[in-house]
Amino acid sequence: MKLPRLTILATLLLTVPAAAQLQITPPAATPSPPAEKQKPKPPAPPKKKEAAPAPKPSASPKPAASPKPALPATVIPAPPTDTPGVDLVFGAYQRGQYKTAFDLARARAATGDAKAMTMLGELYSNAMGIRRDYAKALEWYKRASDAGDREAMFAQAMLRMSGRGGPVDKGEAVKLMASAAKLGEPKAAYNLALLYLDGQTLPQDVKRSAELLRQAADAGLPEAQYALATFYKEGTGVPKDPERAVRLLQAATLADNVDAEVEYAIALFNGTGTPKNQPAAVALLRKASRQGSAIAQNRLAWVLINGMGTSVDKVEGFKWHLVAKTSGKGDPELDKQFSDLPPDDRSKAEAAAKKWLGTK
Repeated sequence: MKLPRLTILATLLLTVPAAAQLQITPPAATPSPPAEKQKPKPPAPPKKKEAAPAPKPSASPKPAASPKPALPATVIPAPPTDTPGVDLVFGAYQRGQYKTAFDLARARAATGDAKAMTMLGELYSNAMGIRRDYAKALEWYKRASDAGDREAMFAQAMLRMSGRGGPVDKGEAVKLMASAAKLGEPKAAYNLALLYLDGQTLPQDVKRSAELLRQAADAGLPEAQYALATFYKEGTGVPKDPERAVRLLQAATLADNVDAEVEYAIALFNGTGTPKNQPAAVALLRKASRQGSAIAQNRLAWVLINGMGTSVDKVEGFKWHLVAKTSGKGDPELDKQFSDLPPDDRSKAEAAAKKWLGTK
C-alpha cells in the first residue's frame, strides 16, 4: 500500500524532465528517508515519481517504511476567552513580556485556573522569562491536563514522548494525545495521525490517520491540510480525489505553508485537479523559492530558463539553479546547460547566486 511520507513539515519532490519538453511533474511518494533533502516527499509516497518538500505532511517516492514523524516540542497556549485575568496573562505573553506573564500566570494558577497553569508550563518549557525547567513544565502541564485543558494535554504528551522532564512514556503520551484530539486540539489530532501512519508507536492504520488529518485540516491546521492533500492525491486511506487535494493545497498555501505552495504551484502549472494557470504557478514558485524551498528553486530555474509561463531569463534561472544546488537539489541537466552558457552570463548568474546566499 502506498503511504504518504509525513513529517512535521512534509516534503514532496517533483521531477523535472531534462530534455526538450519541460513539464513540472507532480509529487509522488517515497520510502523511509525524510524529504528529498528536498527530494520527493509530507509524509507521503507511491511509485517513483519525485515529490516536493516536507506534512511533514512538512512530502515523496514510494514509501516502504513510513518516516518517523517529528513531533513539535511545545505548544503555544491559545488566548482564553472568558477569564479576564488570563487574558492579561496571554496579552503579556503576546507582547513578549514573559516575566510579567509568568508573575500574572502564577497568581492565576494559585486560584486553580487551568489556562494559567498551561502558560506556566509553556514559559518553563521554553525558558521565557524564567530559567528552562522541563520538570516544572511537566508538572504544570499535568496539573492543567488534570483540570481538562486540551492544550496542556498535548504539550504534556510531547514532553512524555521526548523524555523531557522525566522518562520517555510513549503509552501515556498517546493517551494524552488522544484525549486532546477528542477535545478538538488540532495539533494533537495531526501528531496522532502521524503516529498511525508511522506504524511504530501505534499499529499502522492509514484510514484512521486520514480521519485524524481531516479533523485537524478542518480546524485549519496548514500542516494537516498539506498532509491530507497528499492522501487524496495518492488515494491513501481515502478515495483518490485530485480536485479535493488541490483545494486543501490551496487552503494550506493561503496559510503560507511552503511545501503546499510548491505542490499547489505544480498542480496549477500542469492543470492537475484545477485549471492550468502557469503564470500563477510561476508566481508561487518565486514565493516558495524566496522562502528557501530548494524544490521550488529548481522548478523556477527550469521555467525561467525555458520561458514557460513567464519570459525567458537565463541569468535569473541559473541563479536559482545554483542556489538550489547549495541545498542539495542538484540537477545534472541544468549543470550541462550552465556550462554551455556564454561566460558573461555565467558570471552574472554566479554573482547573483552569491549575493542571494550572502557569500562573496
